Amino acid sequence: MPMRNVDFAWDDLIGLLGEIGPLTVACSGGIDSRFLAHAGLQAGVPVELVHVCGPHVAPEESEYALAWAASRGLGVRLLRCDPLHLPEVATGSKERCYACKRFLFEQILSVATAPVCDGSNFSDAKEFRPGRRALLELGIRSPLADAGLTKDMIRELARRTGLARPDQQARACLLTRLPYGRTPDSQLLVRLAAGERVVEERLQEAGYEEFPFRLRLCATGDYELHLGREIDSSRLHHALEDVLRAAGFPSIQVRSVPRLSGYFDRLNDERET
Repeated sequence: MPMRNVDFAWDDLIGLLGEIGPLTVACSGGIDSRFLAHAGLQAGVPVELVHVCGPHVAPEESEYALAWAASRGLGVRLLRCDPLHLPEVATGSKERCYACKRFLFEQILSVATAPVCDGSNFSDAKEFRPGRRALLELGIRSPLADAGLTKDMIRELARRTGLARPDQQARACLLTRLPYGRTPDSQLLVRLAAGERVVEERLQEAGYEEFPFRLRLCATGDYELHLGREIDSSRLHHALEDVLRAAGFPSIQVRSVPRLSGYFDRLNDERET
C-alpha cells in the first residue's frame, strides 16, 4: 500500500480520536491496543486503559501490558475475570469467542469512565471473528478499523512514531489453543502458557525475535507447536521439541502452518464439507 495512504489513514485516525474525546482503551498489551492508546496520546486526548487478566491470559501478557502502561505514564484499571464458567466456553462451543468477548467487555463497560474502544483493525474484517459481533452489539468503538488501518499499516506507523515493539506478534486468548468441544480448565491453560514461554525463550536464544507461533492441544489429545513461518533448521526444530518435552509435553510435533489465526475454525469447516 502506498505510503501516502498510510499518512491519510493516520490523519483520519487522529481526527477520529479527537472527535471521540477521552478514551477507555481495552488494552491487552498487544500491538493493536497499545498503538490505539499511543495514537490517543498523539491526538492529545485523555486515555484510560483497562486490562483484563484471568486464566485465559498468559501472565507474561499482563506483566508486559502493565509495564508498558507505566512507561507511558498511563493509568490502568486491572480487572480479574474468569470466563471459564460461561456455558459456551465450558463446552468448547464455536460461540465461545463471542460469549467470552461479550462477558469481558460487559465488565469493562461497567468500570469505564469514557467511551470504550478496542484495537480491532481493518485486517480483522477478513477473518472469522465471532467476538466482533459482541463488540458491535455492545457499542464498542474500533477506531483503527474505522480509519481503515490494516495490521501492516499499524506496524509501519508504530515504527515511524516511536512505539515500542512494532513487530510484536499476537499471542491471543489461550482458549484458542484448544479444539472445539474441549472443556478448558485453568491448569491446562497454565501449562500451555508455560510451554509457550519456554518456546519463546528458545527462539530468542536462536536469534528469532518476535516470531509467530502457537502451542496447541489437538482433538487427538496430542500437542502441536505451530510455527507461523518456516524455520530452515532441523537442529532448532529438535531443540524446540526438547524444551517442550522437558516442560511436560512428552508427545509434541513441530510444524509450520500457513496461518496461525483461525486454525480450529478452518479445521472445523473442512470436516463439515
